[in-house]
Amino acid sequence: MNVLVTGATGFVGQTLVRRLVLHEGHDVRCAIRKERDGLEGAAHVHVVGEVDASTDWQRALVDVDCVVHLAARVHVMRDHCYDPLMEFRRLNTDGTLNLARKAAAAGVHRFICLSSIKVNGEATHHGRPFTPDDLAAPQDPYGISKHEAEVGLREITRTTEMQVVIIRPTLVYGEGAKGNFKSLMKLVAKSLPLPLGSIKNRRSFVGIDNLVDFIITCLEHPAAANETFMVSDGEDLSTPDLIRRMARAMNRPARLLPVPVWALQAGASLIGKGDAVQRLCGNLQVDISKARTLLGWNPPISVDEGLSRAVGGG
Repeated sequence: MNVLVTGATGFVGQTLVRRLVLHEGHDVRCAIRKERDGLEGAAHVHVVGEVDASTDWQRALVDVDCVVHLAARVHVMRDHCYDPLMEFRRLNTDGTLNLARKAAAAGVHRFICLSSIKVNGEATHHGRPFTPDDLAAPQDPYGISKHEAEVGLREITRTTEMQVVIIRPTLVYGEGAKGNFKSLMKLVAKSLPLPLGSIKNRRSFVGIDNLVDFIITCLEHPAAANETFMVSDGEDLSTPDLIRRMARAMNRPARLLPVPVWALQAGASLIGKGDAVQRLCGNLQVDISKARTLLGWNPPISVDEGLSRAVGGG
């Protein structure tokens, strides 16, 4: 199978390309913004420049069977753009739909789009995980741009023969991960006392190897056509649980102080960190039963093995 991967030099893209080439034997074409090294085994590399409504995909799409679209403007914690929503739409919405239309015109069979759990919203009630059938409720420019891309992709499936698969992962972790996971991992590695011992939340995560395995399942499984899926490790953790298991993977002690959640939230609000504490204290669960029943997919890597790999132990 000839597979075009956009965002091939990113965190997910590099792992996916390596797996497709080394273990699955696909002919992989990589679309990247500018020349760079590190695309192990890729047969074809296409430098396409910025991904937006005007990107020329003609050469990159020749003889391609499936597209895995990973390129995106990701969630930005401190966005200094004059109009953040416009910037997110430029790549995540307009760029995605331009590629999808060109792919359909070129005869591409299946288009897999990596979306985001933020299409569903920012938090769940305990024991009531998000499902693919929930009404969309994006709350920030990133989530809005991803939702608009999904709406446009579904319209393309109604007017062309190309199949679309939409995947909404929750927080992705693994070796080389950045953002909140990397920051937390650094704190745990230093064995610093963390005032998070009283948190009793539930959150879903997905290890990079599980996410890549699911993407590959969606490349070939006939029942994935024109469907939307949630993906996670299949085991939800509280923030203290995550820290303890991360510490165990590092062979470090987990030092958790039982500070009341209300005190954490109050202190964080005073210093402008309320959103960060909400992510540590709140619930965000996803239901992956659709992936299990429709595709027969189960996460091949356990949480503990995933964390071991994330810290470089596997």
